[in-house]
Amino acid sequence: MPLFCANFAIRVPHALIHSRRSNFIPNHVASSFLLFLDSKKSIGSSKPIVSLSKFNQTHLCSSTMEDQNQLVLTSSEPEKYSKELEVAVRAVQMACLLCQRVQDSLVSQTNGQVQSKDDNSPVTIAGFTQKMLQKEMQQLQQNPEIAPRFSVFGMLSSGQHNNWSVQATVSWILTEYFGSENVSIIAEEDVRSLSKADSSGLLEAVVKTVNKCLSKAPQFGHEGPIKDLGTSEVLEAISRCNSTGGPTGRFWVLDPVDGTLGFVRGDQYAIALALIEDGEVVLGVLGCPNYPMKKEWLSYQNGYRRIMSKLTPPTSESWEKGCVIYARRGSGKAWIQPLLSGDKKFLWPNSARQIQVSSIDNPAFATFCEPVEKANSSHSFTAGLAHSVGLRNQPLRVYSMVKYAAIARGHAEVFMKFARAGYKEKIWDHAAGVVIIQEAGGVVTDAGGRPLDFSGGTYLEGLDRGVIACSGAKLHEKIIRAVDASWNSSSL
Repeated sequence: MPLFCANFAIRVPHALIHSRRSNFIPNHVASSFLLFLDSKKSIGSSKPIVSLSKFNQTHLCSSTMEDQNQLVLTSSEPEKYSKELEVAVRAVQMACLLCQRVQDSLVSQTNGQVQSKDDNSPVTIAGFTQKMLQKEMQQLQQNPEIAPRFSVFGMLSSGQHNNWSVQATVSWILTEYFGSENVSIIAEEDVRSLSKADSSGLLEAVVKTVNKCLSKAPQFGHEGPIKDLGTSEVLEAISRCNSTGGPTGRFWVLDPVDGTLGFVRGDQYAIALALIEDGEVVLGVLGCPNYPMKKEWLSYQNGYRRIMSKLTPPTSESWEKGCVIYARRGSGKAWIQPLLSGDKKFLWPNSARQIQVSSIDNPAFATFCEPVEKANSSHSFTAGLAHSVGLRNQPLRVYSMVKYAAIARGHAEVFMKFARAGYKEKIWDHAAGVVIIQEAGGVVTDAGGRPLDFSGGTYLEGLDRGVIACSGAKLHEKIIRAVDASWNSSSL
């Protein structure tokens, strides 16, 4: 039975007539009454129309309890940060497509074997001759999506080349919609090394990849550039990511590829984008291109997953992978949507559904996540801590902020990271994941129980020992107590 049906007239206030840089009026409630104003340059449309998503323009009809148990009439004033959130999600969707193409090429070339050092970190240029570098630069110029086997360009073309490409793409999109004067970005990659004379081949490859990605912009509801970006325009987009952050003002935080080793090995990685205002994370978006739909496959090594996927007929239930997860501060909700595939067009909110953290609060049944890399975290301390708390399941070791995604989706309950002496946590490794877990119902603090401080610039200043993220307050409290009890005996 309809909850409410009525005839009504639609009036569009003058304040809602926007330019290209502010042409969204999204309100993210999948079954709600959504009002979109599309102008000639608006997202996903070339005709000026006013449409009602999921509802007839003359009548409001009910949504089922299965969809949502409420009907919301949206006012002409959009929710705070709703426009920023939609732009960010679309940008991350595009970045995921870019990364998938580069990673697929890398895995096919290397058969998943990428050389690493003893500490499990990627190889560096030092181990290769200048002759090999010159040869591989030529190959990269001809095909920017190829990473030669067992070489430094397994890192450069898939890591740095990919990072710069994502950084330029996201920066360009944000600037197009909000204006360069309104966009300030902190990001991991520095443009200076790419601007050097001996990096011309790599720069050319980045420019090609960026333009190839932006050519798909209309598929994602964006308006792409009128013509291909030139070298100077790509460098300008990357160099725009030079903010130093701080306690006041608004800035974006971008990690173009979080989990580089996972990326070059064909395993888990994430594209992370967050917006910080006056020192507080107000929205976060995580793109997880390799996140499997079935959580059991998250714990398997990538090579084993690939073998099994060939032996088992693929179904949407078992082998579908890839998602974008996002949340807005104060909404009390986190959302997940699938990656765009094939030639489909992105239509907001792209089959999004709400996610929540797990309800497990008994440590004996909880799963905890920790970093794969040993270089900047202590597995031995977290193992001892897990035992003292009563965590009996094997740890889920995955690359990148996929750990945050796992907790937000209810696939794990605890994430602990205690850095070795001298290592400082960077804000782009946590910002997006923190707000997503919190809005999904979880708790994230440092080991002293204090909220993470994103107002100190590039690093999480004043961090007390480490980071603890949990699905609920009960588990969180137990781990905090255990850290206090065992910290003095640790070697960290």
